[in-house]
Amino acid sequence: MNTTPKPQFLKSRQRDKARRQRGVVTVEFALLAPLLLLLLCIAMDMGIALWVNLTMQYAVREGARYSVTGQSNLDPNATNQQRYLAIVQEIRNSSMGLYSLVSPSYVITINGATQTYNTQTSYSTGMFGNPGDIVVLQINCIWPLLTPLVKPFFANGKFSFSVAATMRNEGF
Repeated sequence: MNTTPKPQFLKSRQRDKARRQRGVVTVEFALLAPLLLLLLCIAMDMGIALWVNLTMQYAVREGARYSVTGQSNLDPNATNQQRYLAIVQEIRNSSMGLYSLVSPSYVITINGATQTYNTQTSYSTGMFGNPGDIVVLQINCIWPLLTPLVKPFFANGKFSFSVAATMRNEGF
């Protein structure tokens, strides 16, 4: 085993090198941290957009399941309950609070004939069809994105998506 001590000039060089390297990790972190934070924000933004899409798909499916029965008991108006208001309320209840945030507009296709509705227009009583009709319930949604560098890749910085469910109304 070699136990000869290192010469003094080698020890001095190691100390100088260590002194010159001090703070390099901090500078590297300062250069990379914004990029990593941006990538994290983009991943979170896209994950939230996907979650909103899946949640609204679930809400439309639940609304379609409710609508095939012809019921109107979910209409918030206790007197003169309307079926279309009950279906919209079921979609609202199943959307986990996202309904008003996605600015929904409806496209209802009944036996091939298309009707368009949004939250600002009035609904018609035959909006979801009659017994035996095949109805396609489609909701177009808009979700605002938060990450600034992702916004140019989407129209107006918003994630637009559409969810749909097809059903055949029961004999009610």
